[in-house]
Amino acid sequence: MKSSILVVDDEPVARQSLTDILKLEGYVVNSAPNGQAAVEYIRVHSVDLLIVDLKMPGMDGLEVVQVVNQISPETEVILLTAFGSTETAIQALRLRIHDYLLKPATPAQIISTVKKGLARRMAKSRVANAAAIDPEDQIEAITLKDGTLVDLSRRQIKQKNKIEHLTPAEGRLLRILMENEGKVFSHRELVLLVQGYDTTQREAPEILRPLVSRLRHKLEKFPLLSEQVVSVRGTGYLYEGNK
Repeated sequence: MKSSILVVDDEPVARQSLTDILKLEGYVVNSAPNGQAAVEYIRVHSVDLLIVDLKMPGMDGLEVVQVVNQISPETEVILLTAFGSTETAIQALRLRIHDYLLKPATPAQIISTVKKGLARRMAKSRVANAAAIDPEDQIEAITLKDGTLVDLSRRQIKQKNKIEHLTPAEGRLLRILMENEGKVFSHRELVLLVQGYDTTQREAPEILRPLVSRLRHKLEKFPLLSEQVVSVRGTGYLYEGNK
């Protein structure tokens, strides 16, 4: 399914130009001439990404974003403005805006940030789906072929006289991987699922690495389990499961 984008700008030429650029890239693009029209559109339509001008008569860009965050929190937002300021940039960050571009932005800049915003939208959606596991379907414990018992509810791993206790974060990481056998999670998705906040694809591996390192160290006592938690080069991690 093609991604849906809404362009909001009170300047007809700028609005049409943005719309044309994005349509040529294959996106489904609609437009609105003001903030109120944008909000009314998003109330009844699914929008993956919103590109909104900051300075508009009536409801300005930041006011639009505040409302959109309430009615459609999954929508990614790019703020466009010819009047950049430190204060506005800080407000944009507080509202969790994906990007902040100064006019006139080039087509290449616009396309690049739109692609990144939609990738972030897809990653967050995937994480939400992975996290939406019915409590009754959650795995409490798994016994591997070699007799290793992984007790996810107690965050313990046992085999004969060996036992390891996991921290809450280590336990969440192992649970996510084991409950989604064969599924590759990106570093960014795992930071969001385990730590509870979003970060950039560039920063995520650095944030995740110490946690993975500590978990791997504890898994070394249990070779079969350890070899099933696999690093996917340049991407993230997966749990291969019993082979």
